[in-house]
Amino acid sequence: MPKIRTYKTAAKRFKVTGSGKITRRKSHNNHQFLHKRKSTRRALEAEPVLFQGEKKRIRRLLVL
Repeated sequence: MPKIRTYKTAAKRFKVTGSGKITRRKSHNNHQFLHKRKSTRRALEAEPVLFQGEKKRIRRLLVL
């Protein structure tokens, strides 16, 4: 029987915490930080927990 492979694109975008929650990165978080407010930059540092409706689909991609 073949091995079940993880979808690498999903593995790069999502992270599983120790308690099993899936976190993601926010958008607008790559470049041009000079014209963004400090509060916006701090808010972009946080990795929010994945939306409940997407959880099942992403867990399938990550083979969990």
